[in-house]
Amino acid sequence: MTLSIGWEAEEKLDWIALTKAIEAGHMLPRAEIGDTFLYRGKDTVLSRAAWIDGLGIAVKTATIFPGNAAYDLPSVGGGVSLYEDKTGQLDAILDFRLVTKWKTAGDSLLSAIKLAPPKVETILIIGAGTVARTVIEAYSAYFPNAYYAIWSRRPEAAEALASDRVTPVTDLPRAVANSHIIVSCTMATDPVLKGEWLSPGTHLDLIGAYRPDMREVDDEALRRAEIFVDSRATTMGHIGEIEIPLQSGVITPDDLRADFYDMASGAFARSGPDAITIAKNGGGAHLDLMTCAYIRNAVTAG
Repeated sequence: MTLSIGWEAEEKLDWIALTKAIEAGHMLPRAEIGDTFLYRGKDTVLSRAAWIDGLGIAVKTATIFPGNAAYDLPSVGGGVSLYEDKTGQLDAILDFRLVTKWKTAGDSLLSAIKLAPPKVETILIIGAGTVARTVIEAYSAYFPNAYYAIWSRRPEAAEALASDRVTPVTDLPRAVANSHIIVSCTMATDPVLKGEWLSPGTHLDLIGAYRPDMREVDDEALRRAEIFVDSRATTMGHIGEIEIPLQSGVITPDDLRADFYDMASGAFARSGPDAITIAKNGGGAHLDLMTCAYIRNAVTAG
């Protein structure tokens, strides 16, 4: 019987368990991935499929229409189907936003677990949209005592997320310099964060850029940092954060130190406590598959 899984599943989900599931998924045979991108101005349709032997098949289609706010509609929509590995039969249909929420934040949380400096007291979030809310929820599971600062181009959006643990800030250079982890989740096409602001030991998780024309950090940040990606296959040649500096010669493919498939060898790790590390979240379909399988297993476990 095909399962239909919606938001009611959240009560059975756990952020740390998800990161462990994603790590375990990268110990299986390397995923086969097929991506299709369609663009109409600022609007995007992404269709992503992944197949991992021993785990299954996932097909996810996302529509990203930034102008939907004018119609009081969500900017992101879509659907996800999970298929059985050996027979190709439809196993589950999952709520798109549920999968996207948990995949997106879980991906970067795993990078933070692997790359964060030894002491994490302050986490800065750049951007104050839906992803920012999820980042606070997810990162609090692993860094329960951390203090959060949040910056947005629209100060009122940052103010809306204020709490006893979350403080809006307006001086971005100062906030960057004083943070141990920085999570950027904006829709920027021009970098909002400058490498000259970064302090030794800082870790950056870059979530926002997903198109060839999008970047959140400048060239200097990449020059100063040890660069990691969740997947070379879904970031190189696809996302401006990596591809633009590759094409301009600011970095080379060898500067991408590791992706999640290198976790088993220990290569997905900072070189020392003073290293600046950057992890680019490409969010490929194989991560959707791993997340879907985790959600399905959590629901069926009772």
